[in-house]
Amino acid sequence: MKILIVGAGLYGAVLARALAEKGHSIHLIEKRDHIAGNCFDYVNALGIRVHRYGPHIFHTSNEQVIAYVKRFADWLPYRHRVRAQLADGTLVPLPVNRETLYYVPKDRVIDTFFRPYSEKMWGMPLEEIDPSIMSRVPIDPDSPDDYFPKDSFVGFPRGGYTGFVGEILRHDLISVALMTRYQRGIEDDFDYCFNAMPIDEFFGFRLGRLPYRSIRFHHYDLPSPRSSPWPVINFTHKGPMTRVTEWKNFPNHGGHDDYTSITFEEPCADEDNDYERYYPVKDRLGVNRILYKDYFALVPSRMRFIGRTGLYAYLDMHQAISSALALADDVLV
Repeated sequence: MKILIVGAGLYGAVLARALAEKGHSIHLIEKRDHIAGNCFDYVNALGIRVHRYGPHIFHTSNEQVIAYVKRFADWLPYRHRVRAQLADGTLVPLPVNRETLYYVPKDRVIDTFFRPYSEKMWGMPLEEIDPSIMSRVPIDPDSPDDYFPKDSFVGFPRGGYTGFVGEILRHDLISVALMTRYQRGIEDDFDYCFNAMPIDEFFGFRLGRLPYRSIRFHHYDLPSPRSSPWPVINFTHKGPMTRVTEWKNFPNHGGHDDYTSITFEEPCADEDNDYERYYPVKDRLGVNRILYKDYFALVPSRMRFIGRTGLYAYLDMHQAISSALALADDVLV
């Protein structure tokens, strides 16, 4: 079959490779000037690897996914240790463990760590956010100093995520066109289309807009060998920024004797950031999910929506890979 995939992010790339290995001819179009979607990274002028859209740490215990990613990259094992900065500047472990509770009493944990961060991140009171979002960062006094203690595989591709996705796309039956937006009717020249664009945008927002949260990334090069020993520091204040990442603190992310590169993250609504859509808004009442299902009912018969904005769902990298592989086996043979 001749298949069109809209979006050359991780989901689209894995799906493309799986379908190409079944003998289908795949053409991907991507509106950005690069592959790899939001896990795109690059080496800056200082020789430091930067993730343009915020830090991406690959983590999973899914053996199928582990075997898959090892096909396309060598992986560097990593233990992700995050700190949260309190009002007095003290840095404490996150997720919350026994050491954290030494500085912040348990009855203050929600208001110190979860409320300010979550309300900045999602743009709504904590009580209106779906509770499953908070459960992603558990409170466990016995937890080790590790952000992903339950995952057996945590690390980075040695050559970066862009190189990793590039290897996935390296197949004779796959072609990629960058800086190419979806145009109505382009799918008519193909037998099937997998579409990672926002589903509400595809339908011209006829039922209303699905809300997303976005992030403004503020990149700085500092004339100092290092700013902090920690790769990521979350802020507990009510200011606009949620966290800062120092890139050279990740393994194999380059370095410079005199400079370091850092990135601050400032959440905002997508309409305040040129409609860069990063996080579907999962509200407690499920209103946004109902709107998504209304759009889903309108999808043409020879099209399937994929990825975060196509499915209106938060997907970690391992979930995107697992979902794409399952879809390739389920939809087409």
